[in-house]
Amino acid sequence: MWQIVRCNEDDYESLVGIWERSVRATHDFLTEAAFNEIRAALVPCYFPGVDLYAIADKGSFVGFIGLSADTIEMLFIDAGCRNHGYGSALIDFAKRKGAVKVNVNEQNPSALKFYEAKGFRVIARDETDGDGRPYPILHLSL
Repeated sequence: MWQIVRCNEDDYESLVGIWERSVRATHDFLTEAAFNEIRAALVPCYFPGVDLYAIADKGSFVGFIGLSADTIEMLFIDAGCRNHGYGSALIDFAKRKGAVKVNVNEQNPSALKFYEAKGFRVIARDETDGDGRPYPILHLSL
């Protein structure tokens, strides 16, 4: 049986591995340079800025979510663990914590479809990501 646990700095290495495998499987639009740039910013910049929770199955992390106020800032499921309900469990958890917003890369249609199936709707669009890279961002809300 799985459980959702709060993460701390000791978990960052495991979370980076999940992020890498997940992004390689779902973000084929990223250049290698952008991938490396984002990866380098995970531990010093992105992880400390959110409340991180991992979903563990049989004692091993299979995915994680980062929350800030009423927003899901990140959600990644390990590439080999997709389509097992872990993402849905993390979304339900986030909603119980008050999350009503999420941003998604426009070039990741499977993520958009996933969030729309959870009740989110597109309310705005930016031409670039938060760091100015040419990856349009869709803003969704419940």
